[in-house]
Amino acid sequence: MKGTLRQLGTFERSVRLLMVNQFTINLGFYMLMPYLAAHLSGTLGLAGWTVGLVLGVRNFTQQGMFLVGGTLADRIGYKPLIVAGCLLRTVGFATLGLVDSTPALLAASAATGLAGALFNPAVRAYVARDAGERRIEAFALFNVFYQAGILLGPLVGLALTAVGFRTTCLVAAAVFGLLAVVQIRALPPRRAADGDRAPTDRDGVPAQWRQVVSNRPFLLFSAAMTGSYVLSFQVFLALPLQVRLAGGDGPAGAAATALLFAASGLSTILFQTRVTAWCAARMAPGRALTWGLVTMGAAFVPLLAAASLSVPQGGAGGWLSACVPPVLSALLLAFGTMITYPFEMDTIVRLSGDRRVATHYGLYNTVCGIGITLGNLLTGASLDASRAAGVPALPWLALLTLGLGCAAALRGLNRSGRLTRAAPMSSGPRERLH
Repeated sequence: MKGTLRQLGTFERSVRLLMVNQFTINLGFYMLMPYLAAHLSGTLGLAGWTVGLVLGVRNFTQQGMFLVGGTLADRIGYKPLIVAGCLLRTVGFATLGLVDSTPALLAASAATGLAGALFNPAVRAYVARDAGERRIEAFALFNVFYQAGILLGPLVGLALTAVGFRTTCLVAAAVFGLLAVVQIRALPPRRAADGDRAPTDRDGVPAQWRQVVSNRPFLLFSAAMTGSYVLSFQVFLALPLQVRLAGGDGPAGAAATALLFAASGLSTILFQTRVTAWCAARMAPGRALTWGLVTMGAAFVPLLAAASLSVPQGGAGGWLSACVPPVLSALLLAFGTMITYPFEMDTIVRLSGDRRVATHYGLYNTVCGIGITLGNLLTGASLDASRAAGVPALPWLALLTLGLGCAAALRGLNRSGRLTRAAPMSSGPRERLH
């Protein structure tokens, strides 16, 4: 960890601030969101469909507005969108703790989703801009801070929720409010390289979107990488469900689920920078991306093997049989993500031609978000169908196939040169970065 902090100190102040910023964003978000469903259904007594609607509105708003957030960041600058997102989430989280009517809850949920759509593309474009040639190294560190916030947030939230969910909401809102103030005072203004000049009619939003949508290598890359997000999301969907199915809903099952998340988060914090340095020294970005997807697909081999074996029921042996395969899968998924994430973020910048970077990130997040939604629906359906048909290996085989298929698609893009081909520059002067 000391090495990580020393490495952080070698970057510009803006990049260091954005790393801490992302840790704090995830800390505030994950101290509240894991407990929101229980508050809505338990404390407020809302029906299950209403709970699903409130949670779904947040996700739909965030995924649907990523492109808008990225577009605005490229046009008016990164800092205003980051600050606006933090302020909006402050309002949204405070409202979630203070209201009990369905319309107000829906509005608050939509506000928290819109907030993420505003600051996420802007933060990544800002890091890419100020890290310069050290983008891959910077995004490796970024993922460390990202995962640290995910790991610590639910623990803080658990302690606060023991006092009351309203307390959790107000503390999370205060975190985002403080974060907004710090960024207003300390974060230097930055604009996109092509945003230093005032937008003209020819450079309007439709033209901006046409430029991104016409970037065929970028769209192919986005489609291929969608599978990685479907696979990594199974840490929150298929793996916990498998733990509960095999280990039960009691304390033993809860302990196994906690171990699952701890293994995933801690491994990233401890090994991300080393994995990135090892890969960067030995392989080109396209090859690293391919091997990352292979690793993520292979993450489901332990579950595939366990599904074909007879395992003991009950006792220590039953707990281990329920715990070990999912934890191994979570570890492999984490290592696959460690391999891919820094090179993935860098590839988006290269494919954009270093123009409209935040817009590219916004569209990329939208495409992957749609893929996650569809992938989760299919994964959930396959889990149900496999149990009904008595074929427990089916979901794991499907996820393994998805990983290998996406790896093959990335290998094809890399071999054809599409992953190293920058987007064509539009006419007009290119301003220097400053």
